[in-house]
Amino acid sequence: MNYGGIRINQLPKGDVTRGRIFEIMPFDNLLILQKLKGTVLQEFLDIIATDGGWPVAGITMQIKNGKAVKVLIDGKPMDPGKIYTIANSDYVANGGNNADMLKDIPQLSNGYLMRDAIFDYIKYLKGIGKNINAKVENRVTNVE
Repeated sequence: MNYGGIRINQLPKGDVTRGRIFEIMPFDNLLILQKLKGTVLQEFLDIIATDGGWPVAGITMQIKNGKAVKVLIDGKPMDPGKIYTIANSDYVANGGNNADMLKDIPQLSNGYLMRDAIFDYIKYLKGIGKNINAKVENRVTNVE
């Protein structure tokens, strides 16, 4: 998720309200799936690296000289020839934030808003008796 799409980067302790989630995610961005060859994913991760890193899941990487290096996907080194499925916002998938390499890649969407994914995740956590728990995982680190 690009930082421009997230307007507030933390929730205060206490009840999470719908209004607060709208403050964090004010845009009606759709959740998009795309299948990328590892070489294209590397290009995309390099865009993320030039911005100093974005929030990611399932990936760890280091930023060195403005490039994504030592990229691990699910704990394994990224394979330039493998096809990876990524979830992203329609804004970025359509080339926003300089992600031009994604524009022509087919998109799969069922009209699910990213904000609704946040609401559903909070509802899921509440349903199993858990709270939102933030922890620093250092998925993206700068080694320059």
